[in-house]
Amino acid sequence: MTSDTGIDPLAPPSGTGCVECDAAGGWWFHLRRCAQCGHIGCCDDSPGKHATAHHRATGHPVIRSYEPGEGWFWNYDTNELYETGPELAPPGSHPADQPAPGPAGRVPANWADVLR
Repeated sequence: MTSDTGIDPLAPPSGTGCVECDAAGGWWFHLRRCAQCGHIGCCDDSPGKHATAHHRATGHPVIRSYEPGEGWFWNYDTNELYETGPELAPPGSHPADQPAPGPAGRVPANWADVLR
């Protein structure tokens, strides 16, 4: 997969957390990385759903999990899951000591109820 498939293996991640949640002081459940530009957004189980919003705003079709130990990809355009894909620029996940949900200190005590 290459840039014509929506993947740029050289694009570094935008940070260690969801760009929009960090800017707003929010929190996330899990993180996703745009495989084309490196934007880090929160998953659709998160209150902000910023990874999908990034796809809608940019048309970038492929995300990769940004969770430690996970390497799957999702293609929004085809609704296909890929268990593996090309290596992306490091790091491959948020820091292992960053909790999920996260970030520490911003997750409400009733987070599981909020996500229902």
